[in-house]
Amino acid sequence: LQPPEKEGGLPRHVGNKTECALLGLLLDLKCDYQDVRNEIPEEDLYKVYTFNSVRKSMSTVLKNSDGSFRIFSKGASEIVLKKCFKILSANGEPKVFRPRDRDDIVKTVIEPMASEGLRTICLAFRDFPAGEPEPEWDNENDIVTGLTCIAVVGIEDPVRPEVPDAIKKCQRAGITVRMVTGDNINTARAIALKCGILNPGEDFLCLEGKDFNRRIRNEKGEIEQERIDKIWPKLRVLARSSPTDKHTLVKGIIDSTVFDQRQVVAVTGDGTNDGPALKKADVGFAMGIAGTDVAKEASDIILTDDNFTSIVKAVMWGRNVYDSISKFLQFQLTVNVVAVIVAFTGACITQDSPLKAVQMLWVNLIMDTLASLALATEPPTEALLLRKPYGRNKPLISRTMMKNILGHAFYQLVVVFTLLFAGEKIFDIDSGRNAPLHAPPSEHYTIVFNTFVMMQLFNEINARKIHGERNVFEGIFNNAIFCSIVLGTFVVQIIIVQFGGKPFSCSELSIEQWLWSIFLGMGTLLWGQLISTIPTSRLKFLKEAGHGTQKEEIPEEELAEDVEEIDHAERELRRGQILWFRGLNRIQTQIRVVNAFRSSLYEGLEKPETRSSIHNFMTHPEFRIEDSEPHIPLIDDTDAEDDAPTKRNSSPPPSPNRNNNAVDSGIHLTTDKNKSATSSSPGSPLHSLETSL
Repeated sequence: LQPPEKEGGLPRHVGNKTECALLGLLLDLKCDYQDVRNEIPEEDLYKVYTFNSVRKSMSTVLKNSDGSFRIFSKGASEIVLKKCFKILSANGEPKVFRPRDRDDIVKTVIEPMASEGLRTICLAFRDFPAGEPEPEWDNENDIVTGLTCIAVVGIEDPVRPEVPDAIKKCQRAGITVRMVTGDNINTARAIALKCGILNPGEDFLCLEGKDFNRRIRNEKGEIEQERIDKIWPKLRVLARSSPTDKHTLVKGIIDSTVFDQRQVVAVTGDGTNDGPALKKADVGFAMGIAGTDVAKEASDIILTDDNFTSIVKAVMWGRNVYDSISKFLQFQLTVNVVAVIVAFTGACITQDSPLKAVQMLWVNLIMDTLASLALATEPPTEALLLRKPYGRNKPLISRTMMKNILGHAFYQLVVVFTLLFAGEKIFDIDSGRNAPLHAPPSEHYTIVFNTFVMMQLFNEINARKIHGERNVFEGIFNNAIFCSIVLGTFVVQIIIVQFGGKPFSCSELSIEQWLWSIFLGMGTLLWGQLISTIPTSRLKFLKEAGHGTQKEEIPEEELAEDVEEIDHAERELRRGQILWFRGLNRIQTQIRVVNAFRSSLYEGLEKPETRSSIHNFMTHPEFRIEDSEPHIPLIDDTDAEDDAPTKRNSSPPPSPNRNNNAVDSGIHLTTDKNKSATSSSPGSPLHSLETSL
């Protein structure tokens, strides 16, 4: 414990919060724990049973000077109490602790504390006399039992003031917050009520780890997804849980098919045991201060301040980045559609593009670099948390965006083509359509170019809103970069038009012409309001764009291939069949070679009944295949002839050739004239070779 930062404040905790709370209790009891630490340093501890999520307690063994041992244990109150057979009375004397007394403490002490949000810890000890043989310390179940209860303490882990508001923001944003903890279920329920995870009147579930596992497992102890799907939509608190339960819940939600879209799961954790769940989740948040290195390595985002409100900020920034990309796409596609159609159509009709090459470069600079800076630097706002999250397969270009793109492109094309083909009459100027090749820049085409740029400039303001909002100016002055880019683009456009001259193919415009260009450009703002009034649901012909392959769009052929790849048993069976037929073909070939050799050397000497073939080979009892046998023996490339000689002949002479690959490498046989007459008899080398094959 460190001194408080401010006078009159609480002492600062360094390390485990539970340990620090117990040290604070010692200080309140006027006991200096540092003296005990100096008397019994950490290296003098005889044995330590560290805390883990399975035992939910930790124990330390001390060796006394007289040779006796004492073990101190602390942990979850209801678990440690079950191991206590005695309890200290008010005057410090141990007395018998019966199961009835344990139930009374649970009802009168533990449950009231837990219902107030206190984490209950039981403190106990046990003495091992010096005269007895030293216990087997590795047998923990025999060591940590028969304890004497010292006390049950309640530790409050106060909810930070900003957490309830942050959880409400998450719930408004369509994010369901669930608590998975190792605390008592009453403690967890009380804290969940304080945080706002549980709200009175809602239909929710609060389960303990044992009950959770009992509900999700079948009679064989296997986890079933159907059982998880019945629980997780209403589950809000999972108490007395293990890291395995956390991982099981995360995996169950991700694999669930209860809803049309797959759920996106984020997990927070700080311990080593949280690593599997952090890794399995779509987004893992690790604590930067209290988190272990394993948790940080398994996570995707590290909260440097260990504050839940930082998760809300991460959600805001994530949605803001997504919206910024969509804003830029909406603006860029509108400019692209108009510029391409104007350049192509104008060139086809007037034999010359209304927008010159240098002008197109300037438009491209506005469209790409400056617009991306302006629209991508919008700061996140609380309004982003007032809508539901996007689905994993939601297209990047929504139907509303498609409506805006086509609507604004239509307005701009009408204005540009009107100016292109009737502008000289409207402004009473010379037409630039039939100008000679090297003629000076015309006012006509300059007005077309200037009006086109003004429409893009004001449409950039329209592109700030992509969900059909009316007020496109909301928060515009909070983004200094956006205002600077729009203003800077306008100033540069004035310089290009008024002073660009021949390099930019521009002619000076009068004030009246400038006002008309600005007025037509501002018309995109009014046109945007008109587009917003049209319900997107009425425009059935609009399509979404930018989404991935949906599950139902996967061709059946690909699904069949996937099934074929996954079915390992069938693949192994096919492999066995291939090896079997390969072995049979090799046997047939080798027998034909042997028969041909015999027929050429010993024609007329061998008896018909000694001639072997694949048919009598297959009809031998050892190799007969019964339909009822589930297992088909496989013939490998090298062991086809290992076992057959010993089974078919009791004591056959060795074969002159042991090479099973006789066809590939050639057969080299040496014959003795004295044995030529008996070579076909049973037991001869050639007969042995046939039977072995």
